[in-house]
Amino acid sequence: MPVRLPFQLPPVVKEAVLIGGVYVAYSFVRNEFGSAAVEPAAAARNADRIIDIERAMGLYIEADVQEAFIDWTAFIQFWNLFYGVFHFLVTFVCLIWMYRSHNDRYRFWRRAGLIGTSTALLGYAVFPLMPPRLLGDCGLYGACRSDSPYIDTVNDIGGIWSFEQSGMEAISNQYAAMPSLHIGWALWCALLLVPRLRTPWAKGIAAAYPLLTLFAIVVTANHYWIDGLGGVAVIAFGWAVSTAWERWWIAPRQERLGEKSPQDSGPLESGGREIGSSVSVGDA
Repeated sequence: MPVRLPFQLPPVVKEAVLIGGVYVAYSFVRNEFGSAAVEPAAAARNADRIIDIERAMGLYIEADVQEAFIDWTAFIQFWNLFYGVFHFLVTFVCLIWMYRSHNDRYRFWRRAGLIGTSTALLGYAVFPLMPPRLLGDCGLYGACRSDSPYIDTVNDIGGIWSFEQSGMEAISNQYAAMPSLHIGWALWCALLLVPRLRTPWAKGIAAAYPLLTLFAIVVTANHYWIDGLGGVAVIAFGWAVSTAWERWWIAPRQERLGEKSPQDSGPLESGGREIGSSVSVGDA
């Protein structure tokens, strides 16, 4: 029997509590055991490993990309804004849009996103990585390398926030670079948007969003491009687990209860039910 709450909350409240709770827990773990508990030298050594891998591939391009655009002040400020705002705003809008307009697939993608986001904690724990912007930084969390070609664009050129200026430096994990959830969430948005948007131009923008995000994380020196592969990996893992969850748990349970199976109304998820109208733990 499904485990049900002793009282019924409005569906949208249930979703807000679930998503908000997971994100608060994720943020706590990410920051509590982050850069404050890691020696800068260890994070810098991991940065050297990433740079060596990219050089071996002939694709160590981050410094060249930033150098090509660094003198375009307004252009860099836009990408600072993109990096700081779009990451949350677009993902939040996609969640609401799926909930309201495509609720037959909402739970599948919500589940995949939450699993992928939570999985990223493993990368932060086992591979604390100093981002490019900190290699030349002589502050508490930087490597203070005089030969670093990178500029912290938010701090030195301008944007809506800065780790140093906003006081976030002490409470945020400065070494949570691998995987890049900017890329992970951008890919998540593209995967759910492209098949559902109607106009070619909208589909094109949605498909380009992960690539634009990749440019943003590189030109602002917040990530190495290879961090983006980590973001792709955690979202792929979230998708795979969400798929398996529906195939091996939800579909058989619905069949036992005499409900329409996911295969009857589309791949992986049953259609037509109002999200949260009869929510149980097993449906999550």
